[in-house]
Amino acid sequence: MSYLLALDAGTGSIRAVIFDLSGRQVAVGQAEWKHLSVADVPGSMEFDLDTNWQLACRCVHQALQQASLNARDIASIACCSMREGIVLYDRNGEPIWACANVDARASQEVAELKALHDNQFESEVYHVSGQTLALSAMPRLLWLAHHRPDIYRRAATVTMISDWLAAKLSGELAVDPSNAGTTGMLDLNTRDWRPALLDMAGLRADLLSPVKETGTVLGRVTAQAAAQSGLREGTPVVMGGGDVQLGCLGLGVVRAGQTAILGGTFWQQVVNLPAIRTDPEMNIRINPHVIHGMVQAESISFFTGLTMRWFRDAFCAEEKLIAERLGTDTYALLEEMASRVPAGSHGVMPIFSDAMHFKEWYHAAPSFINLSIDPEKCNKATLFRALEENAAIVSACNLAQISGFSGVKFDSLVFAGGGAKGALWSQILSDVTGLPVRVPQVKEATALGCAIAAGVGAGLYDDLAATGERLVQWSREFTPNPAHRDLYDQMMRKWQAVYADQLGLVDSGLTTSLWRAPGLAPKQAAARA
Repeated sequence: MSYLLALDAGTGSIRAVIFDLSGRQVAVGQAEWKHLSVADVPGSMEFDLDTNWQLACRCVHQALQQASLNARDIASIACCSMREGIVLYDRNGEPIWACANVDARASQEVAELKALHDNQFESEVYHVSGQTLALSAMPRLLWLAHHRPDIYRRAATVTMISDWLAAKLSGELAVDPSNAGTTGMLDLNTRDWRPALLDMAGLRADLLSPVKETGTVLGRVTAQAAAQSGLREGTPVVMGGGDVQLGCLGLGVVRAGQTAILGGTFWQQVVNLPAIRTDPEMNIRINPHVIHGMVQAESISFFTGLTMRWFRDAFCAEEKLIAERLGTDTYALLEEMASRVPAGSHGVMPIFSDAMHFKEWYHAAPSFINLSIDPEKCNKATLFRALEENAAIVSACNLAQISGFSGVKFDSLVFAGGGAKGALWSQILSDVTGLPVRVPQVKEATALGCAIAAGVGAGLYDDLAATGERLVQWSREFTPNPAHRDLYDQMMRKWQAVYADQLGLVDSGLTTSLWRAPGLAPKQAAARA
C-alpha cells in the first residue's frame, strides 16, 4: 500500500505526517522549534536553518517508526509552511539567511515604502498582489540592503520556508503561488512574479525563483537528503503551499463561495471568491488559492487561541487540576461550566482582537468591559463564555466585510482547528453568524491538504479539488438558535461602538495597543509630527 508524507512547518513546530490514500492519518512526528532574536535588532525572529532541518529529519524518522513503515512505502512527499517567512540563497543554491513569519524588524522600512510615490506604492502593491506592506517580503529585503548588505549582495534567489524544505529534499528551487503570494510581489491574475514592484521599491528583481503550481513534481529525494531523513532516494518531491490554503483543500473548501473559519492561535476567516478582485477599502487580504485560477479573501482575528490559553493559565489553575483528575481537557471543563451561563454573558464585553483593517491595523488595549461585582454573574465561567462569544462576533464582522466588497452570500461555514473541538464554541459561532456550521473529522487539515498535493503529483489522485471534496468527512453540524439572533446582533453593534472608543484611548496615549502593524505610527505621534 502507498502512503503520502506531508512536512508541515508551522510557526512553533515542524511535523511529519503520514497518510494513507483514503486520507486517514497513520502517524505523526513532531518537534517544537524556536526562532532566533538577534541582539540589538528589535522584532527580529530569524529562522534557524541548520537546526530546523535536523528537526525535520528527526520528525520523518519518528513518523516512519511510529507507522512501522519503510522508506519505500512513501510514494510521494510535499511540504507546507507558515506564510510570510522567507529564505535567501546564494548562487550555488545554498541557503544563507531566513526569517520566520513573526519577524517584525522592518518597521522603518515599511514606513519608507508606504511613503513612496506620494503614498501610492502600498495601494499599487495591494491591488496587484492582495497584500499590504506590513507582512510582506519587500520591507525585509530592504532592511537587509540597509543593515546586512553582505547578505543582500550574496543573495541570488528567494523562496518561502515550505520551498526551502522541498529544496533540502530535492535540490531544486521554486515557489508556489499560494505561499509566495504573501510576499506582496506576486500578481494575483498571472500567478507569477511582478518584478516591476521590486523595481519601484528600489530592490533587485533578479532574486525571483521559478513559480510552479501546487501538485506539480519539483524533483526527487537526493542521496544526501535520503541519508539524513531516512527517506528513499528518488521519491518524488511535489510542490506544496501555504498552510491556510492547503488547510482549505484538506477541508474540501475548493469551490467558489465556500467559506471556512480556521480556529487556531490566530483565527482566519477564508472565503473562496468567484472572481479575482480586491477590497476597495484595503481591509481584507487576498491570496492565491492552491486551486489554479482561484483566489481567497482572508481576514484574521489576532491572538484568539492565545487569549484562551492566557485565560486558562492565568486564572484557571483549579480547573486544570480538576481536569487532570477527571482525565479530561481543561478547555472541555471550562466549556461545560460556560454552557450554564446564559447567552450574552450578562453583558460582559471582551476587548482583544479587532475586525481586520489590513491597511491601518492596530488593536485596543486588552480588557473586559461591563464587569460587575456580582460573583453569581461575573465569574470564570462567564468570562470564558464571553471570550468565545467575542471571537464569534469578530469573525462575523470580518465575514460581513468580505461579503460587502465581494458580493458573496454565505449559506454555511466550515469550522476547523483547535477552536472547533468545543461544541459550545461551534454552537455560538452558528448563533452569532446565523449560519449552519459544519465541523470535520480531520484534525490535521493542513497536513492532509499537503498530502493530497503529494498524491496528485505522484499520479495517485486525479485532481486537487475533487480529491479534497472526496476525502473530507464530517463529524458534527450545528444550526443557529433563532432565539439568540436579536441578542447577538445587538451585542455586535455595541461591541463595535465600544471598540472604537477603546481605540481612542490608545490614540490619546492613555492605554497600550495589544498589537500594531509594523510601520504604522501611533496616531498621536503622527499628529505631533
